[in-house]
Amino acid sequence: MSTAIASISTTGTPTSLGTPAVNPAELAGGLSGIESEIGAIQASFSQLSQLGSAPAGVASFQDLIDTFMGAGSTTPASSPASTDTGGASQPYGPSGSEVVAEAERYLGVRYTWGGTSRATGFDCSGLVQHVYAALGIQLPRTSQEQATVGQPVASLAAAQPGDLVFFEPGPSGPGHVGIYIGNGEMIDAPYTGTVVQIQPVGNPYEIRRVLQSPAGASGANAAATYASMSEGSVPSGTGLGSIPGGLAPLFLSAASRYGVPPQLLAAVAQAESGFNPNAVSSAGAEGIMQLMPSTAAGLGVDPFNPAQAIDGAAQLLSGYINQFGSIPLALAAYNAGPGAVERYGGIPPYAQTQSYVQEVMGYAGYQQGSGS
Repeated sequence: MSTAIASISTTGTPTSLGTPAVNPAELAGGLSGIESEIGAIQASFSQLSQLGSAPAGVASFQDLIDTFMGAGSTTPASSPASTDTGGASQPYGPSGSEVVAEAERYLGVRYTWGGTSRATGFDCSGLVQHVYAALGIQLPRTSQEQATVGQPVASLAAAQPGDLVFFEPGPSGPGHVGIYIGNGEMIDAPYTGTVVQIQPVGNPYEIRRVLQSPAGASGANAAATYASMSEGSVPSGTGLGSIPGGLAPLFLSAASRYGVPPQLLAAVAQAESGFNPNAVSSAGAEGIMQLMPSTAAGLGVDPFNPAQAIDGAAQLLSGYINQFGSIPLALAAYNAGPGAVERYGGIPPYAQTQSYVQEVMGYAGYQQGSGS
């Protein structure tokens, strides 16, 4: 029993804790209202967990997203309130000015290779990932992977604050990334011995936009991905086949819960089982996400229940991405186990694992980098 409830006298008289008198009838009415709100929330999630069609009255997958975000809400719970846009809804989060303002909070923080926080210091992609995560947008960990999200911007003249600017092209992708802040400048974490700073942007070889444009057309990769993950419609730029009806909202829900790209979850399901919730491998892996029985038990999920299996896989992948710092290494850990990735200091030299990583990265629309 909480202190607040324990301190209420049933006679309406303040106790020795000094809590104001409470009318029992008013208290009962307040609790009834709370129970009603909880019931409404549970009803929404009950719809999400079903493997059927969209709820009645939902005409599109975008409507489905809006339904589970909450009718009438202009901003998801995980995203900050958007700036004034003259009444236009901004369902997918921050403006460019908000990205710049968040990035400026870290000016002066030291550069640390592999760093992802103010406490540890930042490397270039760690800074970008941290800034966007603070505003409700999950980006991949490395600059190579970040260069695969969002939409390309044709030139620096067309760049807007909040766009990602990439440098140092290499065979596996760009080696450096910064955040454009306008007026020919960017914020970045340059290299060892420096700090997060503002400097001239120079000549980036690639620019990507992950935010919604002011006109309302979606420039956010996450928004485009979510909206397209319906039956017969898959994210552009990926190698995914048709996602069976009813599975898309499960990928969306688990991706949002654990901060994993939804197209990555769907790509793993396609590679593992071809979206078959009843699949069993010769090694004993089970269900749509091909979880081993011991792994599923450790996660507390039923591998043959698609909602639970996808949730469990998202939890695993999120942990591996945080542990190893990149999507390719997370996939290698999912396939061969985290111990193998640690033992070899990268993707293990197993033909099956290397092929698996390439296959899933291709399905998800990522360019595979070095795995570091």
